[in-house]
Amino acid sequence: MMASQNEKDDSLDTKSQVDLGFSEAQTQPQHGLQRKLKDRHIAMISIGGVIGTGLFVGTANGLVNGGPVGLLLAYIVTGSMCYCMMVSLGEMIAYMPVAGGHITLAGRFVDPALAFTLGWMYWYNWILVLPGEMSAVGVLMQYWDIPVSNAVWIVVCLTVIVTINMFGAAVYGECEFAFASIKVVAIVGLIILGIILDLGGVTGDRIGFRYWIDPGPFVQFFGISGAWGRFLGFWRSLIVSAGAYVGTEIVAIAAAETKNPHRNLPKAIKRIYIRILLFYIGSVIIVGLLVPSNDLRVQLGGSDASASPFVIAIERAGIKALPSIINAVLVSAAWSAGSSDLYTSSRALYGLAMAGNAPKIFLRVTKGGLPYASLIFCALFSSLAFMTLSSGAGQVFTWFQNLCGVAGMITWLGSSITYIRFYNGMKKQGRSRAKLPYRSPLQPYAAYYAAFMSFIVCLFSGWTTFLHGQWATDTFITNYFAVALFPVMFIACKLWRKTKFVRLEEMDFDEGVHEIEDEPLEPAKNVVHKVWQWLM
Repeated sequence: MMASQNEKDDSLDTKSQVDLGFSEAQTQPQHGLQRKLKDRHIAMISIGGVIGTGLFVGTANGLVNGGPVGLLLAYIVTGSMCYCMMVSLGEMIAYMPVAGGHITLAGRFVDPALAFTLGWMYWYNWILVLPGEMSAVGVLMQYWDIPVSNAVWIVVCLTVIVTINMFGAAVYGECEFAFASIKVVAIVGLIILGIILDLGGVTGDRIGFRYWIDPGPFVQFFGISGAWGRFLGFWRSLIVSAGAYVGTEIVAIAAAETKNPHRNLPKAIKRIYIRILLFYIGSVIIVGLLVPSNDLRVQLGGSDASASPFVIAIERAGIKALPSIINAVLVSAAWSAGSSDLYTSSRALYGLAMAGNAPKIFLRVTKGGLPYASLIFCALFSSLAFMTLSSGAGQVFTWFQNLCGVAGMITWLGSSITYIRFYNGMKKQGRSRAKLPYRSPLQPYAAYYAAFMSFIVCLFSGWTTFLHGQWATDTFITNYFAVALFPVMFIACKLWRKTKFVRLEEMDFDEGVHEIEDEPLEPAKNVVHKVWQWLM
């Protein structure tokens, strides 16, 4: 009797938590996801989860296009979008930590058709990013001139990633805690080293803001003169930076497997600013100080550590050993991101199946709470990484990868719209947000801002193809395919399912919420324990 009760408390009752108006949603698997992610797991996932090689290497693209100030402004603007979206999403998910996260909530507070559309676009985004991270490992390993085929590294990476996920959420959480810790230590170390280098602590040459003066704070994009050319450079950097921030919302997907979600999720959401200020803003400030935007190595680009602005700055200072260490960090970051990609895509597919938007087979879960059917199916797509071994297939794979950036912004747009409806529904029904586990600031204006900016980024994601002499059909299609697909899928689902927009007075804020109870917080035994509880 006691075991049965514990299983009931730990597992998610999918029928009671999700009701999107579809008859298939009433299908309930024998077992559900279980809450195995601890406070420290979700804290580190919120800070360092899904951050791959893009932050370490991708900043070079933004520096070349926008200059040091243009790059900084771009990351600040995108960071403000990310923060506003995450606090909005966090308020909802802390109150309703359900399987499927923001996808499920879109069906509850907006329209089941929106849940269908967002869910499938979110899923395809991560199953295509996954092989990208795996192929990145092969490229990174070439930095050390090891005479081994990239196919071998892809197989090794695939084995590690699938093994981590097959052991369930608890093992994934432990591994991600370790991987994210490496990223945090690496970024903090690079920022400290960057400050030392800028002040002349190694070479004796104090750089200061030298490169903000020559070659200048901004870049004249494509040689276009005046303020317009500088603005275009900033805007191009903004589009690139948006891709670096995508993935922060993984906390919402992990909510259904988080222990004590009403307490731990608000803590994780409140620490999003650490990720934005430390990882992104801090990093691009250092990059802009240490590397001129006209450095040939930055302009040439690349995929391994040699293309990282951090490595270029270190090599300019004459430090020999650190580039290899940074490359090792990049390898671990790619592994970590790949593991999170597989975790996210499998849970998104599970959430789709719960809503009747995917085959029922993906509802199959082990007694330990592992959605093995969804996980195995998503893992199969990792084989797309082998396409990079062929030049022709590699180009097709690059197109697939380019389809993902806009899909992430559409997710932010959908999450912000869902919160606006959530906010209005609470107000319409006379419910007080003060009683929620987490009440986000600046609402509803933060959600409106995030929605508006996400829409603008989606709309102008491929604007460079419209410049004179820059038209490229493949670039145009990969940038706007998702934008065109979204309304098609939404309308098709409405016609097929005959769904209706959820009226404010009919929104359900209670079902599946009261079944979730947090365990009492363990009293701090000493000062160290108290500090640890505050951090995690």
